[in-house]
Amino acid sequence: MKIQIRQAVPADVPALRTLIEESVRGLQAQDYTPSQIDSALATVYGVDTQLIADRTYFVAETTSVEPGKEQLDTEAMIVGCGGWSKRKTLYGGDQWIGREAALLDPRHAAAKIRAFFIHPSWARRGIGTMILEACESAAVAAGFTCFEMGATLTGVMLYQARGYVALENLEVPLANGEALQIVRMEKRIPKSVW
Repeated sequence: MKIQIRQAVPADVPALRTLIEESVRGLQAQDYTPSQIDSALATVYGVDTQLIADRTYFVAETTSVEPGKEQLDTEAMIVGCGGWSKRKTLYGGDQWIGREAALLDPRHAAAKIRAFFIHPSWARRGIGTMILEACESAAVAAGFTCFEMGATLTGVMLYQARGYVALENLEVPLANGEALQIVRMEKRIPKSVW
């Protein structure tokens, strides 16, 4: 399995929309109900084009054959995505109404780890970790020494394994009147790494 991590570009948006829906429906079904998933896809989850414009969103792509399928060409396929942000928004795609575009001061604020989605056929192969490491390295290079995220219940174990600690449980209001449970998590970089 050869995976390449690169910055996302606007031309990736259609593939990212498909990936996000497949990831959410395939991987989050054990943690959220079908109605929560449907409503979250309509109002919260989605591509955040501000991350792409800021050059802080990454994709993982491969030319390897998807497990269980025959691939006739060698066109690169996006199998994961995730990013970090220097803006106040903690979660949500372009359609999310709670967005805050103000820039953060890296001396006093945490970079936001955002919008991680892995294709179900490529889950648990280290792709999320690879993207997370790229995000953390880029945020440190931009002066951040602390990271914060709103993790889905599905992602909590990955982030705990990578040094994130839970701060509080949150409920994101959904358009259908339900709520999506997430966990606000944080990771601080030791001064020796700065």
